Amino acid sequence: MVNRLAERAARAVRCCTPPAPSRLGPEAAACCAHLFRALADETRLQILGLLAAAREALCVCDIEANFALSQPTISHHLKVLREAGLVRAERRGLWVYYSLDRQGLAAVVEFGSALD
Repeated sequence: MVNRLAERAARAVRCCTPPAPSRLGPEAAACCAHLFRALADETRLQILGLLAAAREALCVCDIEANFALSQPTISHHLKVLREAGLVRAERRGLWVYYSLDRQGLAAVVEFGSALD
């Protein structure tokens, strides 16, 4: 009986310290997952790089000229980036111009600092 109690006590002792609670809550995790799904595509990353290098907003035709992809495909990628809050769209007459959304990109940086 004494041995059984000692065994139970030994099992109850943790082998390491318990982890600290996550600084990333469920809502923030869902938001970050949405952002990272948008970033998990080479073409979308290249579009972000193109927009970052541009001095002004670019229309879809300007963006399309840098890729061997159709205009509808580029528009799809821009829609994903826009819905994730990474780019802004502004209609000017017949054309839609895209630029980086700095607040959306700041959320990605914030996530990185939450892990530190």
